[in-house]
Amino acid sequence: MYGKSIRINRWLLPLSWLYGFATGVRNRLFDWGILPSEEFDIPVISVGNLAVGGTGKTPHIEYLIELLQPKYRVAVLSRGYKRKSRGFVLADANATARDIGDEPYQIKRKFPDIAVAVDANRRRGINRLKELLPDLDVILLDDAFQHRYVSPLISIVLTDYNRALHLDKLLPAGRLRESRHELSRADIVIVTKCPADMKPIEFNIISRWLHLFPYQHLYFTTLDYGNLQAVFPQPGTPREIDLSTLSKKSGVMLLTGIANPRPMQQYLARYLTAQEELRYPDHHNFSDSDLHQIANRLASLHGEENYIITTEKDAARLRSAALDEPVKRALYYLPIRVRFMQHNGTSFDTKITDTIYKNRRIKRPRR
Repeated sequence: MYGKSIRINRWLLPLSWLYGFATGVRNRLFDWGILPSEEFDIPVISVGNLAVGGTGKTPHIEYLIELLQPKYRVAVLSRGYKRKSRGFVLADANATARDIGDEPYQIKRKFPDIAVAVDANRRRGINRLKELLPDLDVILLDDAFQHRYVSPLISIVLTDYNRALHLDKLLPAGRLRESRHELSRADIVIVTKCPADMKPIEFNIISRWLHLFPYQHLYFTTLDYGNLQAVFPQPGTPREIDLSTLSKKSGVMLLTGIANPRPMQQYLARYLTAQEELRYPDHHNFSDSDLHQIANRLASLHGEENYIITTEKDAARLRSAALDEPVKRALYYLPIRVRFMQHNGTSFDTKITDTIYKNRRIKRPRR
């Protein structure tokens, strides 16, 4: 059921009203041109959301990379949340999650041939990318819907199926960064993390609740999961595991540091009758005491073979952690990909590629 997990801290609603007033004034200043919003001579695609965390921005960014990389030179620009560096950083082969943040690190590791940079100041970041990489064709902005100093060519907003916009409230009572009416600024809206067996009537109900304008395009995506992948491949341990082949006598611990692990939990429940769980906050930086706790929980499992299953984003941070060898051998991540529903993937792909082709700086796409 759409938005069934909504929880509102109603005693914080007065603070939400004040917050809403402040964000509303800020948006009107941009609308009226009092605060500047800069356009660029290179296609810029923003992928963001109205709510804090958990809508699936990274897998959608990766989808766009896979779509565009065969023909265009692509760069990703992110803030680099919780990184230890400052200012503009262009990732290289030696970059770590501490240098650029877990999500940019995950993207750079998966797509080493594209440019990945971080900068909280997106205008500065775009200009630096153009200066350093003059042959760029398109820049993907991660989590930039509220960064209105940049006016993107295409603005994509993601909203989680499990947290309906029309039921949510502004921070701090709810999780909205700004009023849901600001959704009108988006060119494309994607309802993410939808159940694979969603009924046709529910697509129509959600479409009505979102109240989109004729110029806006609505899509729905679901998550597809791959086989478990070893975070630290080692001789004598499998690099890849099909969940369906796991013995029922295996001991499994689910380790997460993401905003909403529920879809992952529901998927694993199809294959695992019972599992331990160790949950940390979103983008959690694992301390020595956390690593000690993980090792102790693994040692307490009583399976014939014991595994720790984590997310790809958590794996990005754990790769640079001082983990014990038993933890390294047991640690696997569950990869995810987005899949467009209602056979609308081709429509989305065409809209993105056609818009970039018409607005690119270099008139001949790369072969």
